[in-house]
Amino acid sequence: MKTVHEINEKIRNGDAVVVTAEEMIDIVDELGAEKAAVEIDVVTTGTFGAMCSSGAFLNFGHSDPPIKMCKTYLNGVEAYSGIAAVDAYLGATQTNSDDDIDISYGGSHVLEDLVAGKEIELVAEGYTTDCYPRKKVETTITIDDLNQAILVNPRNCYQSYNGATNSTEEKIYTYMGALLPEFGNLNYSGAGQLNPLQNDFNKETKTYNTLGMGTRIFLGGAQGYIAGSGTQHSPNGGFGTLMVQGDLKEMSTKYLRGATIPKYGSTLYMGIGIPIPVLNAEIAKTCAIKDEDIAIPILDYGIPRRDKPELGVTNYKDARSGKVTIEVEIEGKKVDKCMRSASVSSYKVSREISKELKNWISNSEFMLTQRLEPLKSAAPKPMKAKMKLVKDILSKPAVVGSLNTSITEASRVLIENNINHLPIVDENGKLSGIITSWDIAKAMAQDKHSISEIMTTYIVSATPDETIDMAARKMSRNNISGLPVVDSNNKVLGVVSAEDISKLIGRNGLHKI
Repeated sequence: MKTVHEINEKIRNGDAVVVTAEEMIDIVDELGAEKAAVEIDVVTTGTFGAMCSSGAFLNFGHSDPPIKMCKTYLNGVEAYSGIAAVDAYLGATQTNSDDDIDISYGGSHVLEDLVAGKEIELVAEGYTTDCYPRKKVETTITIDDLNQAILVNPRNCYQSYNGATNSTEEKIYTYMGALLPEFGNLNYSGAGQLNPLQNDFNKETKTYNTLGMGTRIFLGGAQGYIAGSGTQHSPNGGFGTLMVQGDLKEMSTKYLRGATIPKYGSTLYMGIGIPIPVLNAEIAKTCAIKDEDIAIPILDYGIPRRDKPELGVTNYKDARSGKVTIEVEIEGKKVDKCMRSASVSSYKVSREISKELKNWISNSEFMLTQRLEPLKSAAPKPMKAKMKLVKDILSKPAVVGSLNTSITEASRVLIENNINHLPIVDENGKLSGIITSWDIAKAMAQDKHSISEIMTTYIVSATPDETIDMAARKMSRNNISGLPVVDSNNKVLGVVSAEDISKLIGRNGLHKI
């Protein structure tokens, strides 16, 4: 019906009709897709959210005498230097080398500071050669001192996101933000009806109508390009991604922001806007997708596994209302759970991006490009990695005590079984507390006489199907050396200790246990 060349001619002449994806919804509702395709030339989209898989190639120029940079730090954040003498790639999620700063300031913050024109401390080390005799350099730089600063983000602009909630009794911290215990909240992300890939996706063919390698886009406040399909690109499941690139020197901190997700680490908030040429009625219809048409699967992030349980499905319209209700199982019973919902991305800024891109095109400041090739079809594969579960190292039957067990008897049980932890169970065999050999020694010194006086009743436990990595993390986080292992009825199956895990994966695999 129309071509990109014809639309560009209209843009040059100031005659193109450009609307945002939000505006397109009402237009298609009123006119229908056929008439809308005649009336509208370009639909602009936008998204602004955490895009961890981001970073920039930086070229520092040669020092005198020259150095072959092998270890490179920018404000204490390491950039990968295994490329050439004075090139490096700075990843957005790289943490600070200073333990006192740690995850509070990382690669994304350096990128924002560069774009803001701030001075950055550069420290680089190398090994000496005849042509690179210098071993170390320390100086300060700004983005203007760099020869090139090219943003190359391997995975941005997710087409779809999962919603995240938490079934456990503890608050957890994830890349989807903090999740409250017992389904206390639901976090989601993405621009929904403004999302570029949602507006270009053909649900029948599982392909994209116009986007591909070479598509010119709005990137961080400047013009950039789609380099191709992003990593983990999975259009068959509706989870497409983009690899994008652009000139960091031209970008704005309004649309490129470093952030720290609490107890998770740094990430880069990126603003991306993509124009979609309305070539035919099918594209017009796709560009009128609504929030209520876009599903958000709700996953239980309390289960720290690759494949998390899906608890239900909501959509962007309901999620944006601030409350989502799903059916969950609590203590063996199905109940309706109303959760507070909140976005970890910004729809407000996404809307601003779509409007700014609309203005660029309407003012003939931005021309469309014909893609060089479509986005590829792909299905991501999981990593081949061995996994051990807690039940794999429970070799002994459970040794337990009761509330009626004397301290002397408890001491004998620990010695005879050569163990340091004794779970205490009630008359129904359910876990009530735990004592350790240290508790026994302290009881003797303090002249305590009953188990109930010395046992710990706040118990951190494990399940047999937990990974040993998660068990080790629980011990580290709670500064304990063992976990009672319980079944779904809270009955003790055994104890897993730091020593058990150490024997399996080696002491170098444990930290602070």
